[in-house]
Amino acid sequence: MTCDEAKILLHALLDNELDAGHDREVEAHIAACPACAAEFAAQREMKRVLADTNLRYSAPASLRTRIEASIPQARPQPSRRSVLRGFAMGSAVSALAASGVVAVVLRQDDQQRILSEVVSAHLRSLQAGHLIDVVSTDQHTVKPWFNGKLDVAPPVIDLTAQGFTLVGGRLDYIDARAIGAVVYKRRQHIINLFVSQTASTEHRPPKTQTMQGFNCRRWGERGLNFWAISDIGGDELSEFVDKFEAAMKANVEG
Repeated sequence: MTCDEAKILLHALLDNELDAGHDREVEAHIAACPACAAEFAAQREMKRVLADTNLRYSAPASLRTRIEASIPQARPQPSRRSVLRGFAMGSAVSALAASGVVAVVLRQDDQQRILSEVVSAHLRSLQAGHLIDVVSTDQHTVKPWFNGKLDVAPPVIDLTAQGFTLVGGRLDYIDARAIGAVVYKRRQHIINLFVSQTASTEHRPPKTQTMQGFNCRRWGERGLNFWAISDIGGDELSEFVDKFEAAMKANVEG
């Protein structure tokens, strides 16, 4: 196993996500390679620091208000016959309503968990030697590099003329699966654009969230999920996303 191969799998080893065969291979490489051993130790320390950080998400009070407002007000006690007649229908409707409320809460929690993983992946990439697997400012070099490594290669667009320099790409892991990361620079600031495949083909407009001092702008388009994350200002990150979307649309239409 080479250092490049091991570095891709270090964080998976740290999270106990490797099968027994790959686990032994990576551990054997770490035992014989001081550089990868140091990298693994740094990732383990970062995981410890992140574990000590309060990332708990508390639902807003407005959610409780909306749920309470959706509950029907008490009505006069119905007759026994009407209760029996409406029991099956009422139970089904109540179950669906309850499932809907739970689904909303679970989706919110899931989004926060994935955002936390995106931030962690961005932090890992800033460590020495982990930012880029393929170094190139040429989109025609970066995009083919992903072929065969992922089910769907991420779109790679050169935005250098618009002030966002393409510097390369790499493989990363979000939500326990491999995804593509396309790397850009804005002056001395790194922008990671994570791209993963999704079953939904509907357009989801960009939404910006902030965590641990990083701005993250997420959107969905043509069966792909996108997360652009950086320490640049929210307005500049929005500009990056707008220019990326416009260029991607122009490429499709062209």
